[in-house]
Amino acid sequence: MVAPAADEKLLKALAVALVDHPRGTFKEIAEAAGISKATLNRFCGTRDKLIEMLMEHGSVIMNQLIENAGLNERPIREALHRLISDHLLHRELLAFLAFQWRPDSLDEDAGGTRWLPYGDALDAFFLRGQKEGVFRIDIGAPELTEMFISVVFGLVDAERRGRVARAGMASVIEQFFMKGAAG
Repeated sequence: MVAPAADEKLLKALAVALVDHPRGTFKEIAEAAGISKATLNRFCGTRDKLIEMLMEHGSVIMNQLIENAGLNERPIREALHRLISDHLLHRELLAFLAFQWRPDSLDEDAGGTRWLPYGDALDAFFLRGQKEGVFRIDIGAPELTEMFISVVFGLVDAERRGRVARAGMASVIEQFFMKGAAG
C-alpha cells in the first residue's frame, strides 16, 4: 500500500536526510528532514526501523511504478517512457535505495524477496520487447534489466553530485536505452 501523501513527503525528506548524513545522529537526521527528534521518534522509533520503513516503502513504490507503466499492455516504447519518467519522480527514494544497497540485498534473509516482483516484471518487459523486435536480442533480458536499473539509479546519483542536469534526464535515458551508445 502506498503511504498517505503526508507520510510520502516525510519519507522522501528522511530518505534524503539519511543519504546526506549517513553517520548523522537521530537528531541530525530529524533536523535535516525538517522535523523534531520527538516527531521522528513517534514516526519510527529507531534508525533501524526508519531504514526498514524506507526499504519497504521503496519496494512498494518500485512495484507501483511497474504497474503504472503498463509493461504488459502498453506499446513497448510508451511503457518504457512511462517507466523512466515515473522512476525519476521518486529521485529521493532511488538515491536512498542506491545508498542502502549491499551485496546481500537480494538475499531472502535480508528481505530481498520484496524486490523479486520488480526485477521479474522488468525481465518480462524486456523479453517482450525483444520478441516484438524493439530491443536487441544479443543482450539477454536480465542484462537489459540490470542495465536499465544501473542507468536510472546511476544518473539520479550523478544528478545529486552535480554531474548531470535534471532537465532532459528522462529523454537522455530513453535515447541511450533505445539507441545505445553507438554513433
